[in-house]
Amino acid sequence: MLRKYRRCGLQKAGSDVAPLLAHDHLLSSSDPAGGASSNMTTTATAAPLHNRSIFLGIDVGTGSARAGLFDEAGKLLGSASSPIQIWKEGDRVEQSSTDIWLAICTAVKRALSLSDVAGEEVTGIGFAATCSLVAVDSEGQPVSVSWSGDTRRNVIVWMDHRAVKQAERINSFNSPVLQYCGGSISPEMQPPKLLWVKENLQESWSMTWRWMDLSDWLSYKATGDDTRSMCTTVCKWTYLGHAHMQHVDENSSRDMEACGWDDDFWEEIGLRDLVDGHHSKIGRSVAFPGHSLGCGLTSDAAKELGLVTGTPVGTSLIDAHAGGVGVMESVPDSEANESDDDDAICRRMVLVCGTSTCHMAVSRSKLFIPGVWGPFWSAMVPELWLTEGGQSATGALLDYIVDNHVASSHLANQAASQNISLFQMLNNLLAQMMHDMGTPFIAALTADLHVLPDFHGNRSPIADPNAKGMICGLNLDTSERQLALQYFATVQGLAYGTRHIIEHCNEHGHKIDTLFASGGLSKNSLFIQEHADIIGCPIILPRESESVLLGAAILGAVAAKKYSTLRDAMKALNAAGQVIHPSEDPRVKKYHDAKYRIFRQLYEQQLAHQSIMAKALS
Repeated sequence: MLRKYRRCGLQKAGSDVAPLLAHDHLLSSSDPAGGASSNMTTTATAAPLHNRSIFLGIDVGTGSARAGLFDEAGKLLGSASSPIQIWKEGDRVEQSSTDIWLAICTAVKRALSLSDVAGEEVTGIGFAATCSLVAVDSEGQPVSVSWSGDTRRNVIVWMDHRAVKQAERINSFNSPVLQYCGGSISPEMQPPKLLWVKENLQESWSMTWRWMDLSDWLSYKATGDDTRSMCTTVCKWTYLGHAHMQHVDENSSRDMEACGWDDDFWEEIGLRDLVDGHHSKIGRSVAFPGHSLGCGLTSDAAKELGLVTGTPVGTSLIDAHAGGVGVMESVPDSEANESDDDDAICRRMVLVCGTSTCHMAVSRSKLFIPGVWGPFWSAMVPELWLTEGGQSATGALLDYIVDNHVASSHLANQAASQNISLFQMLNNLLAQMMHDMGTPFIAALTADLHVLPDFHGNRSPIADPNAKGMICGLNLDTSERQLALQYFATVQGLAYGTRHIIEHCNEHGHKIDTLFASGGLSKNSLFIQEHADIIGCPIILPRESESVLLGAAILGAVAAKKYSTLRDAMKALNAAGQVIHPSEDPRVKKYHDAKYRIFRQLYEQQLAHQSIMAKALS
């Protein structure tokens, strides 16, 4: 039910252009967990051609900014990355928008050079980024969101959990908008973080002129257009995108007046001041992903990026959602006819696996699923409803398990001497262990070791940010082989968590039968095979492994009017690679079904333990 919504309509949004300043800055290294990120990566490149269309995708992850250049067939010509700084203090995680922009500029220039592409050949640009919260003042300058008062630290990173109590308080109001967040709001969403800043950093609260999702800030920095994305506002700000359903479609949408804010919600949680000025601080206009913003790149942004003034820039996406756009139409040639089935896309789920994992599925009707975010209208694919599950720590958890084991450094040195990753070294060690121990299949190595992977809470489907991780079956063994087993059991625990999410979604109306995987962890063959075996679904890997960059580039292609709709661009630029099938060995299914039962019991045991201790302390 809509409450106090402004009348929907179309209007050109006025937006101020903040000064775009370049600064010399020394970037510090911080590689993203679970990803393969060096200072630059590249692929084979084509010679420069006149009149060709090149689409630039820019992705800001947790630890680096990346840029990728794609041709009209969706093939990656080259990419580069640059690290970004991060500050972690307990549950508080912060970054600098200035640092991020400079990293983007470095990555774009390197990618152009490595790909042998001239700046004037870039036809369109799209941004994707983590759903982090940016604070800037009336001049577009950073406002601190840190206890330290350091003005560089003006970004609350997506994984920051400082606002758990604020989230609990917001949930206690039972606002109707929470129906569209799986029934409860997460501390990783923006309203709890905003409330935390207001309650703890009053000076910063008063100074802030714009609160923006990071990907929206990037497009604003590039174009001066303050139009917000339906993706960010709907998924992270409680904006009700379906307020526009009866008024616009993708082809007729331009800068839409933001009529989906629920003013009663902001007032009852104590943020009434964000409604002032027609929601100027949080967004007066919204647009579908890929909508062309302003007049394209400003002259300052073009100079800093090494591109051309006026190059079209598409309305942005959250990074995981860009991954969905970059992979969801990657149908193998053998199933090409299915891609013409409009309902086929509704039987797919995309896993974007990196520091965290997002699980995204779309539907034609809205499906309310307890503990799973959404339904979000037009938040990824315009005019379809998005369901978004997730695990808050996947690559980050694997790094934690491995890095904190005593055998890790020695094994890492061995991996380096063989010029392979530490995770490939672990996978090789597990294969050797299966051979030496004579186990019937590799998964059986972990029969006595079970992991509940909720080390950073449970995002879906339990929606318990206070959930804890559990490992059952430890001993005093500190060998490299024991490290491999702990790593493997954690991989399996993450796959059981994804199985739980998919089963829960299908019980509430979805009919998911095919998975698509992208992100850093999708390059780990053991991780993907275990997910296929445990879930029982084939997993399609895209031809281009950099699907988030491709998804961002697709936004640029739509903004440049090369395609009339985002879906058309997806069908043209997505392409399938390898298909991973579940094991046909019935023993493997029986084994994982047994371990899955134990997995589900671990959380119930945790609740029982908490209850016992709460009574003891009462």
